[in-house]
Amino acid sequence: SQHLSSSLAASNRAKELVQQLLRFSRKEASELGPTSLRLLLQEAIQLVRSTLPSTIRIEAHIGNEKNVVMADSTQLHQVIMNLCINAYHAMKAKGGTLSIELKNVRLSQPKKFFGMECPPGPYAVLMVADTGTGIAPEHLDRIFEPYFTTKKPNEGTGLGLSVTFGVIKSHGGMIEVESMPGKGTAFSIYLPLI
Repeated sequence: SQHLSSSLAASNRAKELVQQLLRFSRKEASELGPTSLRLLLQEAIQLVRSTLPSTIRIEAHIGNEKNVVMADSTQLHQVIMNLCINAYHAMKAKGGTLSIELKNVRLSQPKKFFGMECPPGPYAVLMVADTGTGIAPEHLDRIFEPYFTTKKPNEGTGLGLSVTFGVIKSHGGMIEVESMPGKGTAFSIYLPLI
């Protein structure tokens, strides 16, 4: 019964993903609606747990706050999966810990990063961090460029982070990254709360 409901949820997500690709190819507007980031994240974590090998430990800190944002849930699901898959690739060789955290914050000052800006106000902050290889400082300025990748052939297209950047920007949010070579990487996504 649990497997059937998981299959149904995955099928519906696949259907929405196909619709998103069709919308993208036709340049239609995203379908934005009130979205519980907590519920979306719980669903994504279930999928990630069933996909990643046991060498990757998953630590999730989600809490019980209401994290409702105006969003296209399929696009945000894609963003979460992109970040988790990137984290996995960074830890593939040696294993490690994937940390996922969701919390609400109130910015008293504007926050800026990579040409994005969040005005003061209430935000949901989603952090996806790994203990992997980290990003070399000379690559940090380029990671959101389309087709830029340091992965081996057949391991990625170099579109994941560029799509993530576009989705978050179109949702009026911001994405921040901190990384240290050999220590790991943390992506923090800020999305305005409703």
